[in-house]
Amino acid sequence: MTKPGELLTISQTASRCGVATSTLRFYESRGLISSQRTAGNQRLFHRAEIRKISIIRVAQSLGLTLKEIENALATLPNKRPPNRKDWEKLSRVWRKELDIRIENLQQLRDQLTGCIGCGCLSLKRCALYNKADQAGEQGPGPRYLFEIDH
Repeated sequence: MTKPGELLTISQTASRCGVATSTLRFYESRGLISSQRTAGNQRLFHRAEIRKISIIRVAQSLGLTLKEIENALATLPNKRPPNRKDWEKLSRVWRKELDIRIENLQQLRDQLTGCIGCGCLSLKRCALYNKADQAGEQGPGPRYLFEIDH
């Protein structure tokens, strides 16, 4: 049984989360969040959805894809609001991916500084130098700053 004040309209939820109502509709269409419907077919969101929406927004800002977010949110229960253990489980799903991203960002920061510092005057030292596009044989995307294997 839902207690009074636990359900928010789409406008209230959007305002609380700092997103457009169209964003909530999109997230719902992707199965990332859920709502209940009134007799007049208006969406009502449980307050627990605010946390999911916040997690989605943060994950997107960190570069996770909607598919990665969807897979992680699928580990949460759908019959009750997630508890601490549920959120810890979700955190474990992303931990490895986030650790890889952190390592890649640190390598980019450390190696790009050296590259910018050289001003590309010394192509023998440049970590990005790709004579005759040899790296193109390995596929699309950057190859020399860090390995992309995920």
